[in-house]
This record gives sequence, structure tokens and C-alpha cells, in this order.
Amino acid sequence: MEPAATVVALVRSAHPGPALAVTVLAVALAVSADLSGGRVALVAGAVAAGQLSVGWSNDLIDRHRDRQVGRSDKPLATGALSATLTARACAIAVAATVVLSLLCGLVAGVVHLGCVAVAWAYNLGLKSTPFSWLPYALAFGGLPVFVELADPGAGPPPLWMPVSAALLGVGAHLVNALPDLADDEATGVRGLPHRLGPRRTRWLAVAVLVLASVVIVLGSAAVPVWLVVVVLTAVAGLGVVALVADGRTPFQAAIGIALADAVMLVAGR
Repeated sequence: MEPAATVVALVRSAHPGPALAVTVLAVALAVSADLSGGRVALVAGAVAAGQLSVGWSNDLIDRHRDRQVGRSDKPLATGALSATLTARACAIAVAATVVLSLLCGLVAGVVHLGCVAVAWAYNLGLKSTPFSWLPYALAFGGLPVFVELADPGAGPPPLWMPVSAALLGVGAHLVNALPDLADDEATGVRGLPHRLGPRRTRWLAVAVLVLASVVIVLGSAAVPVWLVVVVLTAVAGLGVVALVADGRTPFQAAIGIALADAVMLVAGR
């Protein structure tokens, strides 16, 4: 395979969308916390490396299931990417995650490594249990704690930040699972969304994401009033759309609520 095609396949297998979204959120939190440029770079590198390891390990572990259901968007399932190369890339990402996380400080590094570890636990089996939501809650909830502690001498963030981030993570899990419920069930994955079914998963996702918005508004005095009004109006409208629309529109509306929550989480710092 041509080197360029291999690189493209590696990027596709790393779940680039979620990896980029989480990294951008971490950077935005770091900038809003007034971390130095060097610290922001370390946070970005640690989170990006961790997300790459999570994405690659997910596709490595699931490659046989993905092949079974004909996932043409998965390079490991189609044969466009070798498992050996992906495993090597994943190992490098893990090593980078450990080094970069600990360079952010011992306590901060341990927190971030814990976030990555629970994400791996999801890949390794928790995704098929009623507790599939828990790794998302812990990993997202730990992200603002890691960023805050990456500032030397800083203490943990106010409680509303990890709580709202954890709710955002649970909502992201429910939303992310919606398009793949049928394929997952066909290969034995029975996480919380699969047990609830599409309709109840949609309702719970909207409820959790709206609750995250409420926690941010009640917990932070830093969010400008105009932004609160704009975001909550948008969240309410998107919530209605997510509950009554058909097709992929509810999925897209829930993603919109999650993005609005992320904006307020950063603004509320």
C-alpha cells in the first residue's frame, strides 16, 4: 500500500472526529484556565495521544465484529490497514500519553491516565454491559480536573465542572451509540443504549445533555447572561427537534446540544 494511503487509513481508524473534539475541548479549557503556552501544548499533546490510543485500540478490538457486519468505513475490517501496523501505532500513542501526561505534573498525569484507562476499559468489554455509560462519565468528568491540575500549584476545579462534563460524556455516549445500535446488537454488544432501545436512548440523551446545561448555568457565575439566554434557547429548540424529528435529525440535534454544553463549560470557567 502507498504510504499516503496508509496514513489516511491510520487516521480514519483513529476515530478522528471524536479525538479532535475532545482535544479541542481540552485546549479550550486550558486556555480559559490561563495555562501557559507550554502547558497548553502539553495538555493538547497528552489528550491527543490518549485519544489516538483509544481510537486505534477500539478498531483493533472490534475488527472481527466490524468485518462481520460489513463496516466499509473501518480500514481494519476492509483490509486497507494491517492489525500489526495499527498495534504499533497504538503502542507509540500509549507511550506518548504516559510521558506527556506526567510532564503535566504527577497528580494531573495520574488523573489523565485514569481517564484514558477507563476509556480502554470501555473498549475491552464495558461497552457490552449496562455500565457502558460509566467510562464516558469518568473520562469526561476527569478532563477538567486534569486540565486544572496541569497548572502548577492549582487545586481541583469547582464541583460543577466535572459534574457537567460527566453528564456531557454520558450524553455523548448515548448519542454516539444511536446510529450503530443494529450493527452492535448483531455482534453481541449490549450496552445501556442497546438495552433501552432507540426511542428511550434518544429521550435519555436529550435529558442528560439538557441537565448538563442546567448544571453549568447554576454552577458558574462567569457565563455572560446573553450567552446563557442564547444557549438555553438553542438547547430548548434542539431538544424539541431531537424528540420529535425522524431519521438522522435527532442525532444531529443532540450533537448540537452537546456542542452548546461544551461552549458553556469553557465560558463558565
